Amino acid sequence: MRLGSIIDFSKSSSVKPNEIAPDAWILDLEDIEKDTGVLLAKKRMKDIQSKSDKHIFYSGNVLYSKLRPYLNKVIIADENGYCTSEILTFDFGMILNKYAQIYLMSPYFVDYAMSDAYGVKMPRLGSKQGNNALMPLPPFKEQVRIAEQLAKIAPIVNRYASSQSELDRLNAELFEKLKKSVLQEAIQGKLVQQDPNDEPASVLLERIKEEKAKLFKKGKLKKKDLVDSVIFKGEDNKYYEKIDSEVTCIDDEIPFEIPDRWAWARGKTIFMPMQSTKPTGESFTYIDVDAVNNRKNIIDNAKCVLTSTAPSRATRKVWHNSILFSMVRPYLKNIALVGKEYCNAIASTGFYVIRPSIHLYPEYIFQLMLSTYVVDGLNKFMKGDNSPSINNEHIEEFLYPIPPANEQQRIICKLYELLPIMK
Repeated sequence: MRLGSIIDFSKSSSVKPNEIAPDAWILDLEDIEKDTGVLLAKKRMKDIQSKSDKHIFYSGNVLYSKLRPYLNKVIIADENGYCTSEILTFDFGMILNKYAQIYLMSPYFVDYAMSDAYGVKMPRLGSKQGNNALMPLPPFKEQVRIAEQLAKIAPIVNRYASSQSELDRLNAELFEKLKKSVLQEAIQGKLVQQDPNDEPASVLLERIKEEKAKLFKKGKLKKKDLVDSVIFKGEDNKYYEKIDSEVTCIDDEIPFEIPDRWAWARGKTIFMPMQSTKPTGESFTYIDVDAVNNRKNIIDNAKCVLTSTAPSRATRKVWHNSILFSMVRPYLKNIALVGKEYCNAIASTGFYVIRPSIHLYPEYIFQLMLSTYVVDGLNKFMKGDNSPSINNEHIEEFLYPIPPANEQQRIICKLYELLPIMK
């Protein structure tokens, strides 16, 4: 039968905070453990002094969180109280409340709720969709038997789930440590064998300089984009940087040694300058910071936005094989390599759009930007309390280790061999 014929998803009695007694139980979403139906904490009004309207519930009511249904937060109230408006309160009448809880927490209902939920960042199950859900209803005695049987096996299931969660955590932690270690080896020139026949990276950097000069003559670059920075090792084995005719010792900036055929370079030397653009047409693909999956480092939530409602931050031009690096909380690693499908998209100004110069392999630069050396190094420049960020200059002035072109290829192949999940 339809769930709406038993309860009503659109009805929950509300009360103003000044009408709630100091000793009353106040339930919030954070107080319910996901997937288990376990109450984690029981708070009183006098302790939290909530100022928002609440839903009223009574002992025996089934309390269901409509926000983020995948979290699967459902409990049975053991006393009267009040809850956030994100929690719906149900009286299932003659239906066993434990059976109702089991149904609402079942994979069937969770999948149904998520398939019909509205909202991207904060998905919710709507009243109409909730009422239309189908509920299999056995006889009352069978409801009791189902609840009793599940109560017997629940401790076993919970122990298994806990063990599996811990195993998953350890595996993820191990992989993350392995990935960090491998990437660090890669950017220090220790991952693949050095080839004496490789053209030195210094020659590659000279080609980049020449290419930028050509683009300037064609009017495609501004004079300020021509950076005459050359970093080299002196006879005293210290590192120096020559800008125009001025030479400065930067040995204290060099974090680690690199092979002889490698070179250090500033971001402004090896990256093409960013470009601004404006949306055209009726709509466009917009890549905001939350569009990047920072676990997989891919773009998986870009939005189609009407040009008439374009956010003011939608001005960063992107290219195929450019790298999006979030300047807001860089430690979160919202970093992604732009695929062909997003070559006409527009990114938020929250990103630095890294466009590697010719002769640099985008995959290498992508993995370089993901390395602990780069992320932790840029994190040191963060400013701000609410949204700590870095700026363009921090990325452009940062030092990057550059291998010969052929070695860049070998490094990427080796990374995919060692860490196939990165593909």
